[in-house]
Amino acid sequence: MNKKMYSTIEVSKILRLSRIEVFRKIKSGKIKAEKVGRNYIIAENDLLEALGKLVGPSKKIRIENAVKRAVREYGRTFKKLAEE
Repeated sequence: MNKKMYSTIEVSKILRLSRIEVFRKIKSGKIKAEKVGRNYIIAENDLLEALGKLVGPSKKIRIENAVKRAVREYGRTFKKLAEE
């Protein structure tokens, strides 16, 4: 991947999805895209995030919140498991 931006057709080929499914993922927010005229373009980092090869800022925040909640709810259990 040497390009900076990808078309929906290119993304559909890379992800092995139909172009319509790519549009659905864009509409639902699973793939970040920028509208240019009547078409969408997807930045390389957003494509890598969709592929699961990159953790974006929004996912990082969700992961951090999940870890904090787990420590808050199961902190004692984690400590006991660590002692074993």
